[in-house]
Amino acid sequence: MEQNELKELLDNLYFKYNTPDFIEPDPISIPHSFSRKEDIEVSGFFASTIAWGNRKAIVKSANRMMDYMGREPYRFVAEASNKEIESLGTFVHRTFSGEDFKAFVLMMRAVCAGYGSLGNFFEQKYIETGDIRRVLSLFRTEFLSAEHNPHADKHISSIDKGAACKRLCMYLRWMVRHDDGGVDFGLWRKIPASALYLPLDVHSGNISRQLGLLTRKQSDWKAVEEVTSALRTFDPSDPTKYDFALFGVGINQAL
Repeated sequence: MEQNELKELLDNLYFKYNTPDFIEPDPISIPHSFSRKEDIEVSGFFASTIAWGNRKAIVKSANRMMDYMGREPYRFVAEASNKEIESLGTFVHRTFSGEDFKAFVLMMRAVCAGYGSLGNFFEQKYIETGDIRRVLSLFRTEFLSAEHNPHADKHISSIDKGAACKRLCMYLRWMVRHDDGGVDFGLWRKIPASALYLPLDVHSGNISRQLGLLTRKQSDWKAVEEVTSALRTFDPSDPTKYDFALFGVGINQAL
C-alpha cells in the first residue's frame, strides 16, 4: 500500500473510532464518569493500571475500585483512614490483589503529597527532560519509592527493562491528547501530543504489522519506538491519535 493510501486509511479509521460512541465499553469510561480534574487523573490511573484482558471485565473491576473509594478517588487517596485503606484488601482483578490496591493508594498518596497531583508530576518531569521515555522511568522510580509491598512492583512496567509500558502510555494519551473527538481529556497541556508513544497491545500490534507499520515480532519498547516513528510520518504533531483506530480495527477484526 502506498504511503498516501495508508494515510487516508488511517485517517478514515481515526474519524470512525475517535468518537464518544467508543467510550462506554472502554476503560476510559471510568475517568469520564468524573468531572473534577483530580478525580479524572486518579480514576484514570487506576483504570489504566488494570487494563489488560477482557475490556468488559476491566470496566467492571475499575468501577468496583471506584466504589471501594466511595466514588471520590482523589479524596480517598489523599485522606483515607487506615481502616478505609484496609477495606481495599478484598478487591481482586486477575493478578492485581487487594494488597496491591492498598499499596497503590499509599504510593499515589506520596506522589500527590510531593507534587500536588499526578498531573503536576508528569508535566514537571517532562519540562525537565523533554522526553517521555525519561518521564516513564522517573515515574516508576518515584512511585515505587514509598514503602510498600513489593508484590505491587510488577504492575508498573519498567521501560528501563524494555517493557512496552502499554498501560502507562495509554494513561498518558488519555490525559495529554486533546481534540474535538471527546474521547481523550487533554488535561496536561504542558506535554505536547507529539511526545507521546503508542500504547501497544495485541490488537494494535497485529493491525500495525498487517499494515506494514511494524516489523518487530516482539511487542516491547523497541516495537513501540518503531510503530510510533511510523505513525509520526502521518501526523508528527499527534501520532497516537491513531491508537483507537488500530485498536478498534483489531478488536473488531474489520480491516
